[in-house]
Amino acid sequence: THVCQVTNVSPGATVEQLNTLFGFLGEIEELKLFPSETQAAAVTSKVCFVKYKDCHSVQVARHLSNSVFIDRALIVIPASDG
Repeated sequence: THVCQVTNVSPGATVEQLNTLFGFLGEIEELKLFPSETQAAAVTSKVCFVKYKDCHSVQVARHLSNSVFIDRALIVIPASDG
């Protein structure tokens, strides 16, 4: 797979911050953050999907699990490419 799912993302996290963090691990094709920054709903956490050009970057990204980003420990798992 070329995609990793990142859960327990802080509500204050932005696409730019996540792109910078995960961009150190490999070239990113696409990054999606849910709910998006434009949605004004009060959420307790966000979910992010990162699609890398190289599938090996997903395995490296898994090492960020339990790393505190802003105020939460991230959970990073491989996800299906669909």
